Amino acid sequence: MTQSIIHTSQVLRQVVIGQVQGISEAQFDVQPAGFNNTIRWNVGHIIYWLDKYSTLSFGSPSAIPGHYETLFGSGTKPSDWNMTPPSKDELIQGLTAQLSRFTELTPEMLDNALEAPFVMGPFQFNTAGELFNFALIHEAIHLGTITSQLKTIQ
Repeated sequence: MTQSIIHTSQVLRQVVIGQVQGISEAQFDVQPAGFNNTIRWNVGHIIYWLDKYSTLSFGSPSAIPGHYETLFGSGTKPSDWNMTPPSKDELIQGLTAQLSRFTELTPEMLDNALEAPFVMGPFQFNTAGELFNFALIHEAIHLGTITSQLKTIQ
């Protein structure tokens, strides 16, 4: 089962990268009616949280700039930004770099217990695999949002 999670992470990320590559830079910053954020924010949010979940799951050091939390953490929004966000190319590089690190994952790593359970509201994650699998669900949700935003913009 854990090998399936690793494979799914690679497929999902390739789908995300393909979708993002096909979106123009100008469309990245349009906030359609009914949405709280932009495509740029959603892509950055995916990168930010995958980095955070990987750090918690595998003990790996953060591989993203520190200001990503200010730009893309939960509860943030582009209308509050007071710094220039990363370009589309920078975000694609971030997505691609994370995809490269997925090849380093092993089923044994996913079976490891977390140092402390990760609690999110009523949910608790006890193993690296549980939390990493949730990260994939989170990414897929934001991919759906990006797809919906793009359809609305067009």
